[in-house]
Amino acid sequence: MDAHQFEPLWTVSDVATYLNVPVHTLYGWRTKNYGPPARRLGKHLRYLPSEVRSWFEHLLEEAA
Repeated sequence: MDAHQFEPLWTVSDVATYLNVPVHTLYGWRTKNYGPPARRLGKHLRYLPSEVRSWFEHLLEEAA
């Protein structure tokens, strides 16, 4: 698979914008083992966009 086929990783700010929540909320969710899965790269958190979308879609399914 070509490296150009992968989406760039999202930052905490990117995910907060996508979900329309404050950055602080994402950090709070992590302390409660809630929210989309993130990976630590050194001192930075990064998210796979597909996992963020999947997590959000799962919430919609549970609400239905």
